[in-house]
Amino acid sequence: MTTNPRHPLADFPQFFSLRPALCEADRNETYRIRYRVYCEEFGYEPAERFPHRMETDEFDELAAHCLITHNSSGQAAGCVRICPASLAGAHHPLPFDKCCAASLDQRMLARVAAAREHQCEASRFAVDGAFRRRSGEALTRFGEINSLELSDPERRTFPLLSVALMLAGLAMAERLGRPQIFAVMEPFLPRLLKRSGLNFRRMGQDVDHHGIRAVYLTDHEEFLRDLTGEFEILYQWILGELRGL
Repeated sequence: MTTNPRHPLADFPQFFSLRPALCEADRNETYRIRYRVYCEEFGYEPAERFPHRMETDEFDELAAHCLITHNSSGQAAGCVRICPASLAGAHHPLPFDKCCAASLDQRMLARVAAAREHQCEASRFAVDGAFRRRSGEALTRFGEINSLELSDPERRTFPLLSVALMLAGLAMAERLGRPQIFAVMEPFLPRLLKRSGLNFRRMGQDVDHHGIRAVYLTDHEEFLRDLTGEFEILYQWILGELRGL
């Protein structure tokens, strides 16, 4: 008799921890991940602008940040933030306003847009390269991951970090009472997320911003309706981990 193997989503909370980055040390850790990914690995931002090796911008002060940590190594594995469209009645631009505002379909936006106090943007998704490289590809500091004795179930959870970060962004938005969430994504990511039950609507044309990107939108009612099985269980676990937000 054969038994169905456990879905890697069921094992994710065993191998990773997630928390809101409320203290300076945790926020700095998210900035260091972003520096490694956005500056060193992909060159999206000029490294010389950040001599302290922490990538930051003008949206960070008002944003809510989340940090995912690999349990057995203690290494920060990924981060995401939620930027509010308004705070205390004051209008605040969102990150996509800087690079993609002209690409939006204004008629489509007018049909679906909520009040700004209910809007936010999930941005600065970053998964550390140590958790995206295949065994044997890691160099220098990334060697500390490959040198660990990782079980097959543990390694199978690594590709889930992108989905977990998106769920974390949506969970932060729910905790903050901002049910309408924008995100700027490469074309492959919405397709990947759709297979996981997370549906995002394209809100405009492609733009060339660190590669081809577009603005997408979802809301809590829509994505919770389509979230099922292990993904729903993982989302509820993430919500619980963010209870201190």
